[in-house]
Amino acid sequence: MQLTVEQTLSWLEKTNAKIQANKEYLTSLDQAIGDGDHGINMARGFQEVMKKVEAASYESVSDVLKDVAMTLMSKVGGASGPLYGTAFLKMSMAVKGTDPVDNPTFTKGVEEALNGILMRGKAEEGNKTMIDVWAPVLRFFQESETVDPSALEEIAKTSMEATKDKKAIKGRAAYLGDRSIGHLDPGSVSSFYLFQSLSETLKEVE
Repeated sequence: MQLTVEQTLSWLEKTNAKIQANKEYLTSLDQAIGDGDHGINMARGFQEVMKKVEAASYESVSDVLKDVAMTLMSKVGGASGPLYGTAFLKMSMAVKGTDPVDNPTFTKGVEEALNGILMRGKAEEGNKTMIDVWAPVLRFFQESETVDPSALEEIAKTSMEATKDKKAIKGRAAYLGDRSIGHLDPGSVSSFYLFQSLSETLKEVE
C-alpha cells in the first residue's frame, strides 16, 4: 500500500461520514455501558477535524495526521479525545519523512499509535476497549507484505464484533461486571469505522 496526502484526506472524510451517520448509534452503545457521550464527542471531534484539514494545504501525510491529533485532543472530551488524539500523534511521528507512506512505515505508525493508546488508557487487549480492534489490525499489517483492503475490513469487523462477548475490565463499563457482556464496546465500533474507511480508501487506488 501507499498512502498519499490526498488518500489520507479521503480516509478522514469517509471516517467522518460514518461517525456522523452513526452518532446516535455510538451514543446508544455508550449509554448501555459507558458515559453515553461517545457518539456526541466523536461526531463533534471529527467535524472539527474536517474543518481544520479542509482549510489547510498539506505536503506530507505526517502533517495531516498531526493536525488530526491536535484537533481531537483539543475538541473531544471524555476518554475518546486523548486516546484517539494520542494515536494520531504517534502515527504522525512514525510516518514523518516518508511520502507517500509505504506499507512498512504505515505498519510502524499503527504500532506506535497502539503503543500510545496502551500507555494512555492503561488497558490491555481483551479488556473490552478500542485496543481489541487496534491490536488485531496491527498484527494484520505486520503479517501482510501487501495489504488486502477487504481482509483489513474483515479483521477490524470481526474484532469489533468479538467485544460483545467480552467482560469489561477497564473504563466505566468495568463497573457493570458481567452485565457488560452482550454489549459492543463503543470505542471498538468507532475504531472499526476508522479502519473500514481506510479499507475503502485503499480499494479506490487498487
